Amino acid sequence: MSKPKTDFAVNQKIVYPSQGVGKITEIFKKEFNGEMTYYYKIYLDVSDMYVMVPVDKAANLGIRPIVSAEEAQKSLDLIGEDFEPPTSDWKLRYQMNLELLKKGTIEDIAAIVRCLYHRSKVKELPILERKLYDNAKKLLEDEIAEALGITSKEVEVMLHAKLEPLGLKSEKKPVFTEDEDEDDDEFESDLDSKDSGDDEEDDSDGDDMDDDED
Repeated sequence: MSKPKTDFAVNQKIVYPSQGVGKITEIFKKEFNGEMTYYYKIYLDVSDMYVMVPVDKAANLGIRPIVSAEEAQKSLDLIGEDFEPPTSDWKLRYQMNLELLKKGTIEDIAAIVRCLYHRSKVKELPILERKLYDNAKKLLEDEIAEALGITSKEVEVMLHAKLEPLGLKSEKKPVFTEDEDEDDDEFESDLDSKDSGDDEEDDSDGDDMDDDED
């Protein structure tokens, strides 16, 4: 089996949507389901773990290179722009932002951070949304840091400077009924079950890292 043309090279930094910024540490082949398949071995710093992704599935998973410095700056500028207030239905808002996170462009991630930061100034975010916000914010900080050649802490300060003026623009908070934004334990349980199923499906793409590699 000849080595296929790959979109990424060893030691290249990439973004794995919903997972974080990673680094290609190896491109190798091993047997899976009776066939020899090429894989990327990716180290994810945020979770301190390695994942294996089949080379021919990387694009479908949304894995992409780190953006340019210009694109990173545009995403920072986007954070400070005005936008339509998000829906008060947190379950709908969560699903919409989750889809953006899965798409994984830096503009999508910046839009999630802007939306949920602004919403948190109106009312405390439900637990699932808070996790989504923290995940998107960390991913945005890490990618911008890589693109601009600065630290994540420096990017965090820059993001806060862009976000805070936006939060201060809310002169009057909208009025909501008590049940519009309250946590729904059954909804969260269903989502957790779905996420667990997705994780099991992703893990099936590769085998244990301890297996011998050809």
